[in-house]
Amino acid sequence: MNINIGKHEFSIIWDGIYYHALSNYPNITEWELSGIIKFVDYESIHGRKVEIVSDNQEIIEKVNYALSNKNQYINVERPEKITECTACKQKGCITKYLCHTAPVENALSIIRSGRILSAVKARNISAEQLKLEQRNAAKDPTDYFEYLMLAWGNCQAGDRLVMERKLERQPNEEDLKENFTPGVRFFFNYDELVKHPNAVFDGYHPLKIKYELTLADNVFAIIIPELYSEIFENIITDDIKDRVYYIDSMNKDIWQWSENVYNFIDTL
Repeated sequence: MNINIGKHEFSIIWDGIYYHALSNYPNITEWELSGIIKFVDYESIHGRKVEIVSDNQEIIEKVNYALSNKNQYINVERPEKITECTACKQKGCITKYLCHTAPVENALSIIRSGRILSAVKARNISAEQLKLEQRNAAKDPTDYFEYLMLAWGNCQAGDRLVMERKLERQPNEEDLKENFTPGVRFFFNYDELVKHPNAVFDGYHPLKIKYELTLADNVFAIIIPELYSEIFENIITDDIKDRVYYIDSMNKDIWQWSENVYNFIDTL
């Protein structure tokens, strides 16, 4: 896995390369440096070496210093807003909440079981097999399938991934506008979920959980597109029913849907 630090539109891992955008390129923050340290450490644990490249030599020098002086970056305070990506209406990632997004068929299974499962647990298929599937368009490594991934609360990444899995390719602008089909969003409070015993920081995702995450003990809110209300209403259990909400998604593209959902969550 390689890290390419540059003036990218947003951060993404694709085909073995972490295209790392910065909040204020070419300046790199302590938060971003701490994330790179976590990324390198995570990759090392899984037997992968990391090569770091950038078109700015000063960035490389700062990264090398951070990797040689990790203790200085252990307790870097989490920003309230991260502007590595400004694709959303808020022009940055708001870090109060975390979100896991699932396609409707997966969300039904999650709510019936009361747990969000990693891909290997949910599908009872080995990580090696999952890696080889055509819908793994980003060519994620095997260990990624052992975790359930979480994005920042107002981020579109989850719904982009839902569309990517559906299309078996990276979605284009038309897919995210006229042809967009939203998933179900499960929200969690960041300050609470970081205490989970299976929480892992990989330097790319805000947080991920190994194997499974129970809803009753952890979920803050569940947002379901209103058009699916009838198929969900009869399976919502008493221990989470006061945290389930239905929101109109008709004629909304990914940007409008994401903004509407987060604006609602922020009022709870």
